[in-house]
Formats: sequence, structure tokens, C-alpha cells
Amino acid sequence: MKYYIIAGEASGDLHGSNLIKGLRVKDPECDIRFWGGDLMAEAAGKPPVVHYKEGAMMGFTEILAKARKLLHNVRFCKKDILEWRPDVVIFIDYPGFNFRIAAFAHKKGIRTFYYIAPKVWASREGRIKRLRRDIDRLFIIFPFEIPYFASKGIDAVYCGNPLVDAIDGSAAMNEDREAFFARNGLQDTPYIAMLAGSRKGEIDTMMPVLTGFARKMHEIPQYSGYQFIIAGAPSRSMEDYAPYLKNLHTENGTPEIKVIFGQTQSIVKNAEAAIINSGTASLEAALLGTPQVVGYILGNRLTYWIGRMIVKAKFISLGNLIADRLVFKELIQNECNADALVAEIRRLIEDRQYRNRMLDGYASIRKSLGEDGASEAVAEAMVRELAAR
Repeated sequence: MKYYIIAGEASGDLHGSNLIKGLRVKDPECDIRFWGGDLMAEAAGKPPVVHYKEGAMMGFTEILAKARKLLHNVRFCKKDILEWRPDVVIFIDYPGFNFRIAAFAHKKGIRTFYYIAPKVWASREGRIKRLRRDIDRLFIIFPFEIPYFASKGIDAVYCGNPLVDAIDGSAAMNEDREAFFARNGLQDTPYIAMLAGSRKGEIDTMMPVLTGFARKMHEIPQYSGYQFIIAGAPSRSMEDYAPYLKNLHTENGTPEIKVIFGQTQSIVKNAEAAIINSGTASLEAALLGTPQVVGYILGNRLTYWIGRMIVKAKFISLGNLIADRLVFKELIQNECNADALVAEIRRLIEDRQYRNRMLDGYASIRKSLGEDGASEAVAEAMVRELAAR
């Protein structure tokens, strides 16, 4: 069968790559065409039609600024689908773009699957009507979504969370700390992992805060020997980070801040603690067992104000949503500043009881996600659904 898959962000690329691996096992004759990133390209053995970095955007104001590019991509995608004529179009999150294509594909009589549901339980619940109208089958990855979608009259399929597979099968889980340090030329001293986000807008708002945090931590005598490692986001380059790493002078010298690409999970796993810009990475940190604090800033005040008006989720982090409680702290907007990050990271390192309570919370999060094998299970469910029709 022919599968057309659309992922528009780094997290979608990760889940899309595992889905492709599962489809190739459950449907060995499958033909896959996709929008995504490097991980999906590796799994499929060919490049994407369009790389997600060409369309990734952050917030309402960026969407307005990039509207022309978005509309071009929508037109191109519709044309490409019609010419290739797949058996199914599979949408992975990225609702702003994917809902447009879903409506088109559905009208053209092409089967539509949505994998990793839009977060309608957090905001824009009106999109449920579009799920009912344009999506033939919804596949979800969080246990709390099961009763939610059932209450909305949507018969969703839950096969576990694919991130469990991604973490357990990762190089990070099978490499010791010494090898990681040696491979990257790091000193054999503790370090703090810092994730500034995957989008340019997120990096631009978080990097000044993260460098300020590193400078203040470095000035504390007991942390003067610590290293600070930024996990470079997929499809970003050193040019995105370099402007913020210049002139980091302090009274006691300059903190060592290193940017490493392509090893996010290893960076998080071996860190004493991590500062994470929300998203999938916060759930990865929970599965990897690294104490964390989430910091999130929307640089544009208008974007933040609109977001506050429409977002109704109790927490912004997936791990906390799954646990239905604050397992790790979330510092949002003005609360996310260098001083607050220093205080929280110090507590995570120095207060063993506090740290252990967080790790206990991680265990409950992992248990609620279920066993491994989710990627193959959802692929099998998709193949079975198509064969039945």
C-alpha cells in the first residue's frame, strides 16, 4: 500500500520515523512518501518531499509573517497527493497545516489517519468537528486522551506511546557516561543540559536566559567547575546559537558553554539536571531519568496574551499532564529568568529528597505510558484498518 505521511516538527519527525519502521515491518511492500526530517529520511531510506525546517514556525505572529510560504506549501502538497494518489494520508500533529490537507484529501476520497492527535484538550476544542468530519481514524499516544476523545464521540485507537520505544532503543540508553564524555571531548566534571527549543523563535527567546543562567551559576564557587551543554536542535546550525555565546564575561572567568548537535538524548541522560523548553523533550527527560525544570517563553507579548486566552490545559508539559500533577516545575514567561533557573537547578542538585520525589514521579509517568512496541502496534492497526476497507 502507498502511505503519504506529513510531519512538520522535530517531535513529529521522531514519531514519524518510528512509524515508518513499523510500517515496513507490518507491510513489507509498503511505498512511503513523506514530509518530515532527517530521522524519517533515515527510516525510509530516501529524502522527504519537503523538510520540516522549511515550514516550522512559532506563534500567531510568525504564522502571519510566513503566510505566503504556508499557502505555497499547502498548494504544493495538494498537487503532490493527487499526482501520487496514496491509499492513505497520515497526519502527525502539526494541525495548522494538516487540517487543511485533511479536508482536501477527504473530499478527494483518500483515506485519512491522524497519528498523535492535535492537543484539542488543551486549546481550540472546536477542531474536534474537523476531526470528526475529515479524519477516518484517530490514533492517540497518551492515556489521558482515551476518555477525553470517547466523551467527544470519537473512537480513537490507543497502542501505547512510541517515545518509550525511541528512548529504550536509543544509543543514549546503551552507552556509558565515560564513552559519551570521551567522544565529545568533555571534561570529566558534572554539567547542566540546556535545551532552547527546536524553532528559531524559541532559540532567540531562550538563549539570553540560558546564557544568563550559566553565567550566574558559574559565579557560585561550588559550581565554577560545572560545564553547560546546549543540545543543538535538529536542522538548526551553530549560526543560531553563536550570537548568544559571545562576550560571556564574568568576574570569575567565562562559563564553558558547548553546543553539541545530534545527541540530545545522550546529553540529557548524562546531565546532573536539565533546563528544557517544554515539548516532547520534557517527556524524554522523564523517561531518561534526568531531573529537570521546564522553561518556556513566547517572545511576542501579543502571542503570549492570545495563548493565555485559549489554552486551558492545567500544565504545559506532557509529563505533568500524564501524571496529572506537577512532577517537575514549569517556569513560564516572566517566571522563566536566570535567577529562578539558578534556584531550581540548585535545589535539584542539592536537595536529595526533592530530587528523589521527582524521580518517583518519573516512574509513575513511565508506568502509565505502557509497555514498549507502540510503534509497531500502531503500524499494525493502520495496516489492518486499510485492509478491512
